Order: sequence, then C-alpha cells, then structure tokens
Amino acid sequence: MKFISWNVNGLRAIVKKGFMDIFNELDADFFCLQETKLQEGQIDLELPGYYDYWNYAEKKGYSGTAIFTKHKPTAVYYGIGKQEHDDEGRVITLDYPDYYVVTCYTPNSKSELKRLDYRMRWEDAFLSYLKTLDTEKPVILCGDLNVAHQNIDLKNWKTNQQSAGFSKEERMKFSNLLDNGFIDTFRYFYPDEEGAYTWWNYRFNARKNNAGWRIDYFCVSERLKDHLQDAKILNDILGSDHCPVELTLKDKID
Repeated sequence: MKFISWNVNGLRAIVKKGFMDIFNELDADFFCLQETKLQEGQIDLELPGYYDYWNYAEKKGYSGTAIFTKHKPTAVYYGIGKQEHDDEGRVITLDYPDYYVVTCYTPNSKSELKRLDYRMRWEDAFLSYLKTLDTEKPVILCGDLNVAHQNIDLKNWKTNQQSAGFSKEERMKFSNLLDNGFIDTFRYFYPDEEGAYTWWNYRFNARKNNAGWRIDYFCVSERLKDHLQDAKILNDILGSDHCPVELTLKDKID
C-alpha cells in the first residue's frame, strides 16, 4: 500500500498549480492533506475511485485536513474528542479492521513560542488519543507535526534552538511519541541522511539552497515494523512550501 502526506498550504491555491496531475501521477492508496484552508463547498474535486473525508476549521481560511482513499473505512472520526482541540480541523482518523490511519496538522507554537503552552497541552492530549487507538490495533500516523526532531532534521539548527518547531519542549514531546511505541519511518530507513527536508521558508531562497526543516512524518506502531517497505521525501514536487512524503507498506496488514 502506498501512502502520501502533504501540507498543501491552501488546497484551492495548489489546485491552480497542477495538484490534480500530481495526485493522479502518485496514484496512492491514501492521500492525506494538511492545511487545506477551506470550508465545505469551497472546492469541487473530481476524485474517481476515491472516498474523500474532510475536517474543516471553524475559522475560515485556516488549518484543515483531508484524506482521499481507495479503501472505504468502517468508520471515520474527526478530531480527538477534546473540545479544546477540535475546532481547528486538525485530525482525521480512518478505522479499518486491522489498523487505523490518522492524519494530523499539529499546532504551530508561533513566533517567540507564544502558543507553546497550548502546544504542550495538545501534545499530551494527542499522544493519549494515539495510545488509546494503539491498544486496539496498529496506527499509521502522518502529517505536518511541526517539529524537527534532531539536529540532522534542519539546516540551521544552532540558530533555531528557541524557534517554534525546534524548541527543547517540542522535541521532547516527539521523543515521547517514539518512546511510546512509534517509529519515525524515514529515520528507520535512513538514520543518518542529511539534507532531507520537507519544508522551506518562502523567503531567502531557502528551497533553492535547501535550507529546510524535516517536519512532515509518517510514524507507525512498532508492531508494523515488518510491514515497512520504504519511506521517501518527494522534494522535487513543487506547489507548496512543503513537499509530500511517502510511505509504502506490504499490502496485507494483520
């Protein structure tokens, strides 16, 4: 099975930049989006062969997630069941007999870490949600998790230690996710690969110079380790300030 995750930074904008050609060419079983930035009825996509699920933020033009899949789930859940965290359209969970697929757009801590306290509450609540799912069956988590975990995961780590996405607090929360039975699939396959980034600032020619951050992930329950085939960063695909990431698993999960 092939999974794609992509923060599109506005779906309506990226559709004008060839999104559907990319979507069709990648031909994924699951295509997960973050930061769709739209409300219900604001876009009409032709997705033959796919079921589509959307979680919209209450605030217009903000956040939002979607999943397009060839495989109809037995149930779909929106949010994580906590009122404080469920009005920004950040999580969709698809329920299948043998696994869950979760896409997530983690809140940004903002400049000067103004939203760090909220981010910490989110992290605790989201991990609790994932652990509950994981007690039932394995979880395939993807999305823009808004954290570069290690120094290797961003170009200019020395000057960003108090920046949103690389604070000690945020990195510790990601370590905690891994300590609770999840695998960072890209690092599983490529533990020492440098220059592997998924987001670049629009300014300073950051993408041209590959001065980026790896903040988009596929993380899976450890008991799916034997099902992992590969994880990729598709950094040649343009249209957003993020690039897609890809995970391939053996077809049968049991």
